[in-house]
Amino acid sequence: MATDISTEDFGRAVLQRSHETTVVVDFWAEWCGPCKTLGPILEKVAAETQIELVKVDVDANQQLAQQFGVQGIPNVIAFRNGEAVSRFTGAIPEASVRDWVGALLPSGADLTVDRARDAILSSNEALAESLFREALEQDADHQEAGTGLASLLIARGETQDALITLGKLSPTAEVERLQAAARLTASQGTDVAGFEAALEEDPADTAAQLSLGTALAANGEYEPALDHLLAIVVAKGPDAHAAKAAMLDVFGVLGLDHPLTIEYRRRLASALF
Repeated sequence: MATDISTEDFGRAVLQRSHETTVVVDFWAEWCGPCKTLGPILEKVAAETQIELVKVDVDANQQLAQQFGVQGIPNVIAFRNGEAVSRFTGAIPEASVRDWVGALLPSGADLTVDRARDAILSSNEALAESLFREALEQDADHQEAGTGLASLLIARGETQDALITLGKLSPTAEVERLQAAARLTASQGTDVAGFEAALEEDPADTAAQLSLGTALAANGEYEPALDHLLAIVVAKGPDAHAAKAAMLDVFGVLGLDHPLTIEYRRRLASALF
């Protein structure tokens, strides 16, 4: 049976709960004939699958219905991870409901990725990697499997393999962040002291300064790294483009809202324009 919820219940019963499982919300009303036709179909299909079904009376919760753009009823919306991911309006046939719900259910690759994440929580990275690769064999475009595998590879220093894996995925913000992290991580373990000595001997050696900046960034010393990289951009020498690219990678790792990103993006813009 579906659970009747109100506006007060919505955050807990739908938005929070949808981080654990798919929640389907049936916006309906007592006077709506098509709603009474669709309701039992939804309950039957929900009972046979892995979704949770809740009902919202639009007459008693008008503001909530307006918030989600409900104009005609029945209006059915699926939520996952706190977001509306799919919807339909009207009393559609049972076969169509089954097709719609089927598209919401986790695939074999999704379930394999869940097992991989459990393995990471258990500190079994070898099993996690094997499961991420298995998921990608099932679905070569699976974003979570690809980013999960890439994260493991980056942590292990296998940045080139990580970049190859990420290059096969859609360019989401997470993929771009991991690509930036992989490029920076490639400079881990390089001779910071040697680059500092070379730069001290020849302050005009922008190649050494570029190497120093990327090495510092790879070691998490972001502010001095950005100072060196920005100095190369300001000098407008042959390494300016590479220094700018390295700064953008640092921004990608830190995130757009990080104070260093905000400050050095402004300073980079001033240097360029």
